[in-house]
Amino acid sequence: MAFAEMPVVAATPGRMLPSAVRILIADNHDVIRVGLQVILEAQRGWHVVASASDGKEALQKAVETKPDIAVIGHPLALFGCIDVTRQIKARLPRAECLIFTMHEDEMLVTDLLRAGARGYLLKSDTDQALIEAIKALASHKTFFTPKVSEALLHSFTVRSRHEGSALTARERQVVQLIAEGLRQKLHLSSPVALARYAIRNKLIEL
Repeated sequence: MAFAEMPVVAATPGRMLPSAVRILIADNHDVIRVGLQVILEAQRGWHVVASASDGKEALQKAVETKPDIAVIGHPLALFGCIDVTRQIKARLPRAECLIFTMHEDEMLVTDLLRAGARGYLLKSDTDQALIEAIKALASHKTFFTPKVSEALLHSFTVRSRHEGSALTARERQVVQLIAEGLRQKLHLSSPVALARYAIRNKLIEL
């Protein structure tokens, strides 16, 4: 079911969320899949429509069940989370992918964003962070923890400045996604506020 076809209900003032969210969970570990399902299905209207223990199964079940959001663990056996994310987005363009991992590696995050992921959550984050991430992706917004966002923005700007080359179109899109997620997470009211935050925290230099 496409989001455009779903009835919507107000979640918070000024924000509309789908009344039902279909979720696929893919992770190597049974205990993580079960734990995530318990947390997610405690939310009204959220349904885990499929669970997969490897990348091959995740793709098969994604095609069968057409989830709105795929929560993809890293590392993931067979295919890996980068290939799974890329193939889910190719087959189900309206589906959003949330990566769930212990790793903060900048190259991994960048590759996943290029593959089409719009959310990146650490397994050390709270249950509430998971819920907020699903809410964001259900509204087709991005979600990144501030620590990951800051590291990536700094990496992109430093590399661009040192190499003396402009970012590619895809890299600019990635930076835009990260910046928007950071702005939402930190409750910054405008792009100007985000720029001030970035300068103050030395994410970019004038």
